[in-house]
Amino acid sequence: MTRINLLPWREALRKERKRQFVSVLGGAAFLMLAIIGYVHFHVSGMIDYQNSRNGFLESEIAKVEEKIKEIRELEAQKKQLLNRMNIIQELQTRRPMVVHMLDKLVRALPDGLYLTKLDQNGVELTLEGMAQSNARVSAFMRNLDESDWFASPKLEVIQVQDKDGSRSSKFTLKVKQLTSEEVEAEKAGEGK
Repeated sequence: MTRINLLPWREALRKERKRQFVSVLGGAAFLMLAIIGYVHFHVSGMIDYQNSRNGFLESEIAKVEEKIKEIRELEAQKKQLLNRMNIIQELQTRRPMVVHMLDKLVRALPDGLYLTKLDQNGVELTLEGMAQSNARVSAFMRNLDESDWFASPKLEVIQVQDKDGSRSSKFTLKVKQLTSEEVEAEKAGEGK
């Protein structure tokens, strides 16, 4: 005998395929959510790690900047100290020059002439004084020019004054003071 199935088997097959599809779709959705969750937590962890590294680097940069600031302050102090040392050294080397300059200046003064003021600006001296005559001023300038310690005397002002029946000349002149190195070089040049 032949058997005939009158049950709606196509309908059952459709329902089974639909149930399998929903199961696969649900599994895929769950897997997708799991992957998204993993990626989210992994990326969040990487961001947190990078933020902590950035914070560490910023604190280290702040420390380095503080050290750089201290180094700059120390370099400025060093520069000031070196400048002071150079000034002191220059003063030490110029001390004998002042003595020589004053000695040679006194030796260059002729009789009948005296100085009332002496100003020094670098190597330039400004001399003011009184003389009995213009000839004494000329002799003084000649003596300065012949001296090893002075060069290029230049008369700025000369005024003749009559005071109490005596005649005198008030003068201002400028002269260059030679350094000890220039004096030594000049002497060495004459010796050749």
